[in-house]
Amino acid sequence: MAVSVFCNSCLCEPRAPTPRFCLTSCGHVFCEVCLQKGKKDECLVCKRACRTVVLSKETSPDIQSLFMPIDVLNKKYSKEISQVSEFQEKYRKRLLKYHKQKIAKLEESLKKVTQQIQQIQCMKPPEKTTPFSSTSRNPSIPSRKQNVYSSYSLHSSRPSTSETTEAMEIDPVPSPMRKV
Repeated sequence: MAVSVFCNSCLCEPRAPTPRFCLTSCGHVFCEVCLQKGKKDECLVCKRACRTVVLSKETSPDIQSLFMPIDVLNKKYSKEISQVSEFQEKYRKRLLKYHKQKIAKLEESLKKVTQQIQQIQCMKPPEKTTPFSSTSRNPSIPSRKQNVYSSYSLHSSRPSTSETTEAMEIDPVPSPMRKV
């Protein structure tokens, strides 16, 4: 371990004949001598319940990194971050490529369907529609805008006045009830 380690109680540093050092779960470092003076599973500084881990070369890399110089940590994590960044960039590129291919296929399908619609429209003659196309073909049916009375007089089944006169017989003798 490159960073100087010292006991948070007696401030001694590790040396060859000195006892081992331990790290508590609350983040304090103690030598074995000071740990034995205190209560078991209680921190000597903050008095909280804690667990301890012996500091050695076999300690987990995460705990060892707490005592490494910053420049070493920077190189180590910089390399790891670069690897993660490269992986994520490759992943994003693959995903982007997939979506671009999918978009290209969809655009091609859209183009084909548009061409088919245009071909169908070219083959069909355009229909001429008028607002009253059904009534204009049959003149005997009055349109909504026509006057009902004018339609009746034009297409009436009543005989005209001349036809009525011709069909009547005229009596030249006046009737007794009639006053002349």
